[in-house]
Order: sequence, then structure tokens, then C-alpha cells
Amino acid sequence: MGGEAVSGAAQGAHELEGRRIAVVGLGKSGRGCLAALAGLGRVRLSAWDAAEDALGGLDAVPLDAAGHSEDPADLASRVLAWKPDVVIPAPAVPETGALFAAVEGAGVPLWSEIELAWRLRAVDGGEAAPWLCVTGTNGKTTTTGMTASILRAAGLGGLAVGNIGAPAVQAVTQTGPHAPRAFAVELSSFQLRTTHTVSPLASVCLNVADDHLEWHGSREAYWAAKARVYDRVRSARVYPVGDRQVARMVEGAPAGARTVGVTLGPPSAGQIGLVGDVVADRAYGAGRPDEAAELFTLQDLAHLAAGPGLPAHVVWDALAAAALARAAGAPPESVRRGLRDFAPGRHRIETVARVGGVAYVDDSKATNAHAARACLASLEEGTAVWIVGGLAKGARFDGLVEDVAGKLRGVVVIGVDQEPWRSALARAADVPAVYVDPRSGSVMAEAVAAARRMAEPGDTVLLAPACASMDQFASYAERGEAFAAAVRSLDG
Repeated sequence: MGGEAVSGAAQGAHELEGRRIAVVGLGKSGRGCLAALAGLGRVRLSAWDAAEDALGGLDAVPLDAAGHSEDPADLASRVLAWKPDVVIPAPAVPETGALFAAVEGAGVPLWSEIELAWRLRAVDGGEAAPWLCVTGTNGKTTTTGMTASILRAAGLGGLAVGNIGAPAVQAVTQTGPHAPRAFAVELSSFQLRTTHTVSPLASVCLNVADDHLEWHGSREAYWAAKARVYDRVRSARVYPVGDRQVARMVEGAPAGARTVGVTLGPPSAGQIGLVGDVVADRAYGAGRPDEAAELFTLQDLAHLAAGPGLPAHVVWDALAAAALARAAGAPPESVRRGLRDFAPGRHRIETVARVGGVAYVDDSKATNAHAARACLASLEEGTAVWIVGGLAKGARFDGLVEDVAGKLRGVVVIGVDQEPWRSALARAADVPAVYVDPRSGSVMAEAVAAARRMAEPGDTVLLAPACASMDQFASYAERGEAFAAAVRSLDG
């Protein structure tokens, strides 16, 4: 980023002096934590993972101990035998697993990488850069990216970190003339579960629907983790008007910050919303109560439409990003410019090509029913050929299929968990469905070919799987790349 790494000037670094810190899970996040802690030079470190080969490449890190075990209970025992003062688990380590139970049972604090980043954040000129935090079942990455784009347009050098991009612990320990003066921080429920002292300037939970229940163990535990985004907020708790579950999270948060609602309708006082196609701000800096500042128009988001209409969830995301950035002082003209400049990440409502009058859209990041439903909502009736399936994680899709059946010309099912889709699609007998053999060596090529046979000019072939990818692909990104490659191989 061009800034200078901070060690002694890091916020709270002195509190870690001499402490024994165990990092469990040595992916990007874990290695980022080890690098940041090693740079302090006053911390005793150990590193642990389920896989032996994960321990490679740590020669530059001064470790007191390191180890591996594929047995979660054995790994937890080894970690605790080292007598850590703090354990930092990777996001992949589940709340329902042996490590959480053993460590919390022993009274040892569990910190997320985000918690460590907050404690080590740099102080530049006596003040740390504010955090604007984003969580939700869907829309986190888009909203975080939009917020960072607005911050950059406002001259704050905003950077998106957290569950997106570079590890937060590396990004926020920078200072100097080129260091960001505000951070847009994407937070997953995994990270929030073990985050304790973060005090953002403003935060938002975009939505909440059942997801990651196998990680948390219950719906209640998942929702409780999401609600932590509203703890210790200093300025503004942003929430979607009309979402009763998120409203309860805001109501249950400690006092001390204002609430700012975002809505697709006309805004009341203290809200940001739509008046026609204009987004009006009645929350920040307006004059009289009946006055509002114009932030942007729907036309400023037109480049984010995958089909003939602008998806409602894109508007929701933009409203939330505007509300967060306004809390950091971004003026209206910067909101508009930042949203115009924003380019969505790969595999999120990305039009790959148009072949024979048919649009092929990659929304591989739609890994749950909530996200898939949102994308389909923007398409015209009867024009979608929907590629779905993957690792269902125990989910059922009857309600989803019932909701979107009118949008569908046909469905192509991939993945190993096809039974829930057969059950759901049996209720929509008038929608043709093709099931790709999960044992095929060319799953996505077959799926795209089947979708092409169903589609007619003006239709959209949409990859929005509503499932995780790890049954047949390494990640949602690899799944999206396979879709794009299959589309590009089609003859025009």
C-alpha cells in the first residue's frame, strides 16, 4: 500500500508483550496473523494445523512450537498443552468443533484475525483510521467494495479488508502518507463469533437467512454472531427498513449510537431511501427535518445490471454503502462518483458472454437460496435457464423453487446433492429439468450445453447454484471459471 509497517506504534501491541499466542489453521488469515505478531518481536508463538504440509514455509517465523493432527480433539489437546494465553482459530475451524469446546472450557480467550487486527491497528497522528463494518448473509462483498470506492472518491484512500482481499491484520498496521484513512471491513459470522473489542464508526447487517448452520450449530448461534456487528458502534448502526430480524439486532445492541435506516421507499427522518429514481438522504447533514440531500440516482448503478432490470439487492447494497460512507464524512458528490466507479468482483452477477441472443451470467458466489433468489428476481418471467446445485449442506429448496418458478424456462442441476432438487422441482412439474451425472468428468460443459438447448433468444442462462461448490470444485471461483470456459467454447 505504500505505507510504512508499524510495530511499536501499533495500537495495543504493548498488551501482547510476553504473551503466548497459538494460531490454529495456517491459510491466508493464519499466516497473516503470524507475520504481524512476529513483527512485534515480543510475543511467543505457536502454529497448528490439521495437515502436516500446512506447516511449510514458516522458517521466517520464530515459533516456540508447531504441530499437526487430523483428529480435531487431539489437535485441541496439543494446542492447550502448550499453555497459550490466546488462541486465534482460522475461519474454517467450526464453533461446533473440539477446539472451541476445549479452549473455551479451559478459559482461554479465542480471538479472530479481526480481533487481533483491531488490537494492532496503527495510530497515525494520534488517531487510528475508522472502521466501517459490513456483515449479512448476502451482499457483504459488494457493499464493502462500494463503501471503499466511495471512501476513495472522498479522498480517504478507503481500502476493503476482512473477509475480502488482503488479511485485515496486515492492512491496518500500516501508517504513513499513503495509508488509508478509513477501512471498509467485511465480516463473516465466523469472524464475528470470536471478535470482542472492535468498535467501528458505523456498521450494517444487510440481511440474515439460514446459512452456515453446520459451522455454528444452530440458527440462533448464527444470528447471534451476526448481531455482534452492532456491538460498540460509535456513530451509526445502519439497517434495512422492514427486515424484522435485523431490526431486533439493532434494538438489542447497547445504547450509544444513532440508527440509520435504508429503504427502497421514500425515506423518513433518519433514513436514506428512494424518491422516484433518486436516492435521498434524510439522515446525515440535512437542514430542516423535511429537507434531504440527493446522493445518487438509479442510473448511476446501471452498469451493475446483469439483465434488463437493476436487481433490487444491488440497490440495497448501494444504499447501505452510502449510509456507511456518509457516517465517515463522505459528501454527496463522492457517493455518486464512488458508485459510478465501482466494479463488482468476479463471479457476482457477471455477464460472461451473449451467444445467439442469450446472455450467460455467472453468479457462482450465490452459494445459498437467499442469494440465488435475489438474482433471479431481476429477470423477466419465463426467461431464465437456471444452473443450480452443488453441496447442499442439509438445505431444502422447496420454498426457493416455489418462489422463482415463474421466472424459469428450465433448470439444469449439477452437484452431488441432487435429491433435494428433485424433490423441490417435482412441485414445479411444468418446468423442464436436466440432471447432470455427478460422476461426469465434464460437469460444467454438459450443464452449459443443456442450458443452451433450452434457452431462446432474449433468455438468460444463469449460474446461481444456491449451494456450496466444494463437492466438485475447489471454490465458487473455480466453479465460475469452469462456467465461463464452457460458455466461451460455444459457437456463436
